[in-house]
Amino acid sequence: MPTPRSKIVVTVPLTHADVVREAIGAAGGGRLGKYSYCSFSIRGIGRSKPDLGAQPFIGTPGRLEEIEEERIEVTCDRPMVRAVVAAIKKAHPYEEVALDVWKLD
Repeated sequence: MPTPRSKIVVTVPLTHADVVREAIGAAGGGRLGKYSYCSFSIRGIGRSKPDLGAQPFIGTPGRLEEIEEERIEVTCDRPMVRAVVAAIKKAHPYEEVALDVWKLD
């Protein structure tokens, strides 16, 4: 029986997309058969308003911001999820990292 897999999706500012992708691959994310560092990306606009007391990487507390971001999607064996998520959080510049982890059938 094959190892259960998960998909991890994270958004990151364009300036840090390569750094986060590298961290994901180094942690074992994005392995697919005889390939490594596999990912899919799409660019878009992220929006948020940092609350007072926040220390945003981009923006000013109390002001709505629009940031060009890249959405990075990778798959990995389910036992690797914690390591990959930890690597993302270490490489990501944001105070709060928006990411999703989905179990794949």
